[in-house]
Amino acid sequence: VATAPTGSVERMSGAHWGLVVFDNDGVVVDSEALAERAMSETLTALGYPMTPDECGVAFRGSTLGRTRGLVEQWQGSPLPASFEEMMRANIFSLISKYLQPVPGIEMVLDCLDASGTPYCIASSGRRDRIQFALETAGLFERFGNHWWGAEDVTEGKPAPDLFLLAAREMGFPPSSCVVIEDAEVGVQAARAAGMAVLGFAARTPAAMLAGADHIFYDMEELPGLLFRPHVRVMIDGD
Repeated sequence: VATAPTGSVERMSGAHWGLVVFDNDGVVVDSEALAERAMSETLTALGYPMTPDECGVAFRGSTLGRTRGLVEQWQGSPLPASFEEMMRANIFSLISKYLQPVPGIEMVLDCLDASGTPYCIASSGRRDRIQFALETAGLFERFGNHWWGAEDVTEGKPAPDLFLLAAREMGFPPSSCVVIEDAEVGVQAARAAGMAVLGFAARTPAAMLAGADHIFYDMEELPGLLFRPHVRVMIDGD
């Protein structure tokens, strides 16, 4: 697991973030309901019935490897080797039919472009799924090659590795980064990375994002949170 620098991070009046790091599913692309449906259908077909809502609470923001480990721990028996491939087939099918951008995300990206603020994606999803989702939602060109996924690190969220990798590749110290997350494990990973984090609670219960520096419910709120002159956030020592 990568380690983050220690010490306080403070964003003072008049400053804005050097780098904005987005989670993908549920933040950039509106895929969480599709992922929960796909997971429910996959686990139920394999003899481990869970509803989509139960899957959302248990697995949101997790890699498939972490999901496998949790299910096997709870059930006391191994999932079949076909689990990951079945899940990928189900989610790719649903994405191709139904995926849309998260409402308001294109406006947010327009604001970041206009201000010259760099941004990227650090997601628990596999790279093929990230690319397919961005292409399907018409957002791939917005991010170029500035996105990273599960295969790019040894430890996924809630470890900080993905966020630290994104910051390093983009050329920014963790203290100048702010993460936009909708999952509890993502909030934990951002805090472990020494970054500020804004919790997006459009679909996620706000209580699950309690570790975030601020919680918001609509993407239209985000530019104001990123750029308002009186923003002051203390993390890792507040």
